[in-house]
This record gives sequence, C-alpha cells and structure tokens, in this order.
Amino acid sequence: MPELAPALLAAYVGLGLLVGFVAGLLGVGGGLIIVPVLIFMLHAQGLAAGMEPQLALGTSLASILFTSLSSVRAHHRHGAVEWSLVRRIAPGIVLGTLAGALLAAQMSALLLKGVFVVFLFYAAIQMWLDFRPAPQRGLPGRAGATLAGSLIGAVSSWVGIGGGTLSVPFMLWHNVALHRAIATSAAIGFPIALAGAAGYAVGGWGLAGLPMGSLGFVYLPALAGIVLGSVLTAPLGARTAHRLPVRPLKRIFALLLITLALRMAWTF
Repeated sequence: MPELAPALLAAYVGLGLLVGFVAGLLGVGGGLIIVPVLIFMLHAQGLAAGMEPQLALGTSLASILFTSLSSVRAHHRHGAVEWSLVRRIAPGIVLGTLAGALLAAQMSALLLKGVFVVFLFYAAIQMWLDFRPAPQRGLPGRAGATLAGSLIGAVSSWVGIGGGTLSVPFMLWHNVALHRAIATSAAIGFPIALAGAAGYAVGGWGLAGLPMGSLGFVYLPALAGIVLGSVLTAPLGARTAHRLPVRPLKRIFALLLITLALRMAWTF
C-alpha cells in the first residue's frame, strides 16, 4: 500500500461516519453521498484518472452488501418484509443490475457522471416534496415483477444505490404499506449490491490505471473505511431520528444533494 494509506483510510472512515449517520437519520441509502464524494476524493488523489465514476459506483454497491444485511435482519424480526415479492422481483433485479454494471464499466466517465447528476436532482426533488405516489393497483405477477426489477436494478447499478429511491415508490404505487415497502426495499438492496459489485469487479478486472488495492472497479481501502465508519454511526443516526423533526431534515439533505449535483456538473 502507498505511504499515505493511513491518512486515506481515515478519510474513507470519515466518509463512512457521515454516510452511516445520514442513512440512520433519514432512512436513505448511502450511495447518494458515497458516489459523488468518492469521485471528488479519487480525483483529488490522482487515482484512476478517467475511471473515477466506475470505481466510486462499484465501491458504493459493495458497501451496501454489508449495510443491507443488518437492516434486513431488523426488518425481518418485525415481520415487515414482503418475501413473496422479493422472490418474484429478485431474478429481474440480478439480471438488470449485472447487465447495467457491465455496461457501465464500458461507458465514458462523462456519460456516467451525467446520469448520476440527473438522478441526484431527481432524488433531491423527491425528498424535498416527500413524494409518495397514490396507490393504484395490486402487486404485479412474476413477469411484471421481473421487468420492474430489471429496470430498478439497471438504474441502481448506474447510480450506485440499493434501489430504495426507486423501489419504495414502485411498491407504494402497488398498495404496499410504507413501512413494509421500506423493509422490502432493504431486502431487495442485497441482490442489487451483490450483482452490482460483481459486475463492476468483473468489468474492471485487469484494467491498467486502477489504484493498488482495487478488485476490478471495487476499491477495497475505501470499502473498508466506509463500512467501518457507517456501522459505528448508523445506530446514532437512527436514535437521533426519534428526537428531531424528519421533514426539515429531509429538505436539508435535498439541498445537500442539489449542491453535490451542481458541483459534479460544474466539474465536467
């Protein structure tokens, strides 16, 4: 490892501390923060020139592998996960996420950053308005769930998230109660993370120019720091959420997302 590894690891742990607290506080996935901040950090360090988005996306999805497990366990203990839907949607999720990750590995950094900037604006508007679609119909069958899962998985692989920003509105639209939609989204996040991390690892395997400690497009030093930090602060964020008004906090986070989106757009 390079000489600056301890300082870099401390920076990644700091990112994880922030991500874990915000995720626990607002119930959002950390990828919306991890990806843009990690892109900025990699660029500042002169690592993976021209491949920063792919490395940030792969690392973000790999981190969700660890964070989703504890969340799913907690929701399962409360009997809130719609496992029948998870089984129906999982094949589409895996196929869409894997295909999306392999495609993203071949895309230009500029195009990937553009996709992420657009998604950041979408997520910020959704959070500012506290958007919850009115329920319209029952859950789809296997074919419909597979198609929906493929789309959710593909988009999630391009923006490095566990899919909750897309899957929760999808389930609310299909008459799933909010607490069950959130719990089921956490379960769906694991196959997204697994297929996405595998796709980015394979897509970047053996490429020249990646930093030491990379497993394809998964940067292991950043992954270790983010996971360590987020595990420490996620419970603190969850406890804080019960003491503070959630809606103003969501609007503050929406402003943060807009700031990150504008910064990324400015650096094109």
